[in-house]
Amino acid sequence: MKLSRFYSDDPAVFGPIEFLDGLNVVLAEIRLPENKAKDTHNLGKSMLGRLLDFGFLAKRDQNFFLFKHIDRFERFTFFLEIQLTDGSFVTVRRSARDSSRIAFKKHVAKYQDFAFLPDDQWDHCDVAFERAQELLDSFLDWRGLKPWGYRKGLGYFLRSQVDFQDVFHLRKFMNKHADWKPFLAHILGFDADLIAKRYEKEAELAASEARATTIRQEMAAPEENAGKIDGMLQLKRQDVDKKQALLDSFDFRSQDKAKTKELVDEVDQTIADLNARRYSLSQNKKKVANSLKEDEIIFDPEEAKKLFQEAGVLFEGQIKRDFKQLIAFNRSITDERRNYLVEEQAEIEAELKVVNSQLTTLGKKRSEMLSFLGDTDTFRKYKQLSNELVVLRADITTLERQKLSLTRLNDLKIEIRKLGEECTHLLAEIEADLNHQNAHETSRFAIIRSYFNEIVEAVIDRKALLSVTLNKEGHMEFKAEILDEAGNATSAAAGFTYKKLLCVAFDLAVLRAHINERFPRFAYHDGILESLDDRKKHNLIEVLREYTDLGIQSLITMIDSDLPALVEDEEPLFATEEIVVLLHDEGESGRLFRMPSW
Repeated sequence: MKLSRFYSDDPAVFGPIEFLDGLNVVLAEIRLPENKAKDTHNLGKSMLGRLLDFGFLAKRDQNFFLFKHIDRFERFTFFLEIQLTDGSFVTVRRSARDSSRIAFKKHVAKYQDFAFLPDDQWDHCDVAFERAQELLDSFLDWRGLKPWGYRKGLGYFLRSQVDFQDVFHLRKFMNKHADWKPFLAHILGFDADLIAKRYEKEAELAASEARATTIRQEMAAPEENAGKIDGMLQLKRQDVDKKQALLDSFDFRSQDKAKTKELVDEVDQTIADLNARRYSLSQNKKKVANSLKEDEIIFDPEEAKKLFQEAGVLFEGQIKRDFKQLIAFNRSITDERRNYLVEEQAEIEAELKVVNSQLTTLGKKRSEMLSFLGDTDTFRKYKQLSNELVVLRADITTLERQKLSLTRLNDLKIEIRKLGEECTHLLAEIEADLNHQNAHETSRFAIIRSYFNEIVEAVIDRKALLSVTLNKEGHMEFKAEILDEAGNATSAAAGFTYKKLLCVAFDLAVLRAHINERFPRFAYHDGILESLDDRKKHNLIEVLREYTDLGIQSLITMIDSDLPALVEDEEPLFATEEIVVLLHDEGESGRLFRMPSW
């Protein structure tokens, strides 16, 4: 499948371009001296690729010049003639004004002009955009891309300047890796189905984990055991049944009896036990306080001295020292005992505080029960039981909600484990496929890798390596590197000039590896010779000619300053017929659109 012709319904402004099966050159000549130092010349050299993409039914982009300046271009209708694999042709008609309505015509002869063909003579006319893409996909029949449509890989074979930033990651692939890595793996010969499935499973796993997190956040209480919740529900429902039966019968004798039994058997007994404990604690507290007082040494040698002096008895010397030593000895003996007593006193006071609090609560409960038993107002008792029933039913509703959330959470946990296992299994299969494709020299990837290196080595006399590995997340990473003499990767591939060369080498290697399939057989590269030295330019053109001899159509653009210098008697780099578009800066006639610039 190759490009045949591109034209408009206004040839005076946009003339027809008839492509050759081999090498096609779009050359822009800078003839005016004042323009030679400029970086851009607005002649339309890079515009052709975008127009071809428009003919291949690219989605409407408001930044595309046809739509950005619709007032200038709404009158234009464009026609793309494509040679199909069986040798026949299809022409696609698309206008700037109504870009979502497409027409098609199949034909046998090439270089046709259907610019003014009536609508009723088109095979398909006024076709809606999405349906038109489906029709063109069926006409092209690029089975080597299946299950993807024809537009998925078109960016590799219509390389604009922005698509030279990365060998693999095109401008149109700015979305998730799951949208383009499986496709790229497919055209390189890997099992793309495994890769696509793993991305799908990972997306499902992430969604399930997010739902589980949401459920945990929504649950008012921490996660409970399902059996515990079931048990609590059973008890609550039994209480509801009993209280509802009482309300239905309007007879509170059994309820009075139950309250009396609870009061006598439980509340009163508990109060009595707590009072006994409080009495015991109070006695212990008193004993500890007395013990602490007994440990105090109240003898003061100075006071004793005064007393002895009044009595006429000497107290100085050895007697006074002995008393002080005795006091110090007694104090050292009792310090440890005193510490224990202080700790015991604190514990007793803390327990007394708890006991007093419990007695206060139970006293209030006892008062309420006695009030209930002494109340002869049946409606008051009915209201109290009704309120208790409301609380119980609210508790049941909360528990049921918790149980439902817990059930959903448990189901999600099972699903998360299952998805995690499936992701692990798929990763093992992907790794096995990757190892197989890398190890076998006859695999498609190995063949593409070999062609890739041959092209780069032929141009710059350096080896290049195309590699595919798995990153720490288990996803494929694609690399294209230039090697030094020792076989180590260098930083040369990071420069724009060599990165562009790697892009060209990759595109051509892929096309050649698929040459015997229903696959695109053309490549468009914008500004292909920029920044290369003259020898490498000659080498690259030789490679392009070699590939056109294999049946791969090549379309390249350049300005004349990119052409290598000619030595005496040397033939021009391109034959006259290979220059399918010649642009120049001497007025409007030299532009792709022969009109004032915009």
